Amino acid sequence: MTSITPAEQKMAAVLIAALNLENRDPSKVVADAPLFGEGTASWGLDSIDALEIALAIQQHYGVELRSEDEAVKRGFASLRALTALVAARTTAG
Repeated sequence: MTSITPAEQKMAAVLIAALNLENRDPSKVVADAPLFGEGTASWGLDSIDALEIALAIQQHYGVELRSEDEAVKRGFASLRALTALVAARTTAG
């Protein structure tokens, strides 16, 4: 298991608040775990959750995520990928 960075922990807190996942601790999530799908390692999210995530990211980071964007599709693979995508888009202007 890899450690979670401060940026990933902040992103986890945003997702947990947006999705009302009170039982999750942002400091203890696995950054590489899949956000969607079945399985014990997955967050178990669905397409409705993806919409909530996109809205929360737009509100917290000012980054708009569009579903037709291939980079966004890859970014939704894990917390780590999503955090990297948002970071790249916030620094790109």
